[in-house]
Amino acid sequence: MSQLAVEEIWKSFGGFHALGGVTLSVASGERRAIIGVNGAGKSTFFSIIGGQLRPTSGRVLLDGEQVTGLPPHKMWARGVTRTFQRNAIFPGLDVRQNVRLAILARRRMGSRILAGAGRHSHIDDEADAILGRLELCGRANVAACDLAYGEHRQLEIAIALAGEPRILLLDEPTAGMSPAETQAMVAMLAQLPRTLTLLIVEHDMDVVFAIADSVSVLHQGRVLVEGSPSEVQADPRVAEVYFGQVEAPQ
Repeated sequence: MSQLAVEEIWKSFGGFHALGGVTLSVASGERRAIIGVNGAGKSTFFSIIGGQLRPTSGRVLLDGEQVTGLPPHKMWARGVTRTFQRNAIFPGLDVRQNVRLAILARRRMGSRILAGAGRHSHIDDEADAILGRLELCGRANVAACDLAYGEHRQLEIAIALAGEPRILLLDEPTAGMSPAETQAMVAMLAQLPRTLTLLIVEHDMDVVFAIADSVSVLHQGRVLVEGSPSEVQADPRVAEVYFGQVEAPQ
């Protein structure tokens, strides 16, 4: 059984069909990239999986259970976490505190968020372990507002991991990064455990081909091509989408 499946997902805004019958399935532990030119429907698709948008029709299944239209906090409780193109962090808190808040939320310890760190040293230990995976241990006491841009993106992923997701939706994780920052991010994502399923929307094809096991190409709100990175790279329809014109799939 697929861990995540979407069946005939349509999303319309007035007379505009942002998604026109998307069907795909993702296995547990898979790294799936969703690519396509601007306007292909990638962000809309992610928003439906994450619960930010309800589909006009169709179903979203998680481990065979229908979760269509559940709001983000309920999807988060089921292990589906999304990062965004814009950072979602608390700039006035330091790096460790940002991750600590996410751990407390996961453990339903919200009433203790303002408690002193010394009373919950095990929370700090857990936060530091996560920061170590993202190579941020040396920045644990630095205010988030003082981080470099690439470090901001690393912290956003650390916060997401603190929720112990089973499925992580990464929306343009390397957008705006320098080549060195991009290379570091790719290396970190590649090291994430296979107990975590990744869905990645990404424009940088070098990043896609370095991380993804499989690629789905969206075009005009539909799946045009699916396959391994090498299969997608060699498909002439993909070249037409990016460099010419191609009709939407029927």
